[in-house]
Amino acid sequence: MTDGSSAAERDGNPWVQAIMALVLVGGVVGYGLWHLLGPGSAAASTAELPAATCTPSSPTPRDRAPSGHVSGDQLCTALNRPDLAALLGVPGEKAETADGGDSSFRPAGAKTEIRTPESTVRFATYAVQVSATYDRLSVTEAHELFGDDSELRTVLGRPATLSSTPTFSIDFGAPKGTAAGPNGTARTLTVAMDPKDKGGSYEISLWREDAVPPDDAALLRVAERVLPTIPGWRAG
Repeated sequence: MTDGSSAAERDGNPWVQAIMALVLVGGVVGYGLWHLLGPGSAAASTAELPAATCTPSSPTPRDRAPSGHVSGDQLCTALNRPDLAALLGVPGEKAETADGGDSSFRPAGAKTEIRTPESTVRFATYAVQVSATYDRLSVTEAHELFGDDSELRTVLGRPATLSSTPTFSIDFGAPKGTAAGPNGTARTLTVAMDPKDKGGSYEISLWREDAVPPDDAALLRVAERVLPTIPGWRAG
């Protein structure tokens, strides 16, 4: 996000992993900028931890989602489902953190801001984020306009793209203060909000805490189960 992000958390480990995913930059319209921050794998066995529940963001009236728009809390409820670990292929793990937030950004030259609510759920092995971008740019147009390396697909009967984003780790315990470097890859599935791809998208990103490339099959399983449960999802 550009205006906000999930707060970085520490579990006694001096290493804190940070992930930044750039979905779209500049122009009159865009997908948005994410900053995904969070901890490394917890030392304790997840079998000893209760599954995390969604942390309410307690938005002020000014920050509440407009009519027809989903909120970060609603995205968290949809994502943090009981079978999420099984969908990710790690059925023995429990969610360590789950939260949602609401933010927005204003593209250069635009008069209005574009809302980008999001939610992130973390396990010992995987972290997964779902977000929504309320702009007027279709997924197909964005794919053609920016000519990136994303792969055009059809998911749940609507246009989608599958792409990779480098992830980075930040060591706050480095001898000279901090150190950062590449730490793996996040896979992101961007799916059109509308079956006719009239603008707006949902994005689901998946990355591993150990920097091993994530499983595309797991990403698709999560998308197919989670997206239809988001309030306002238009079937078709």
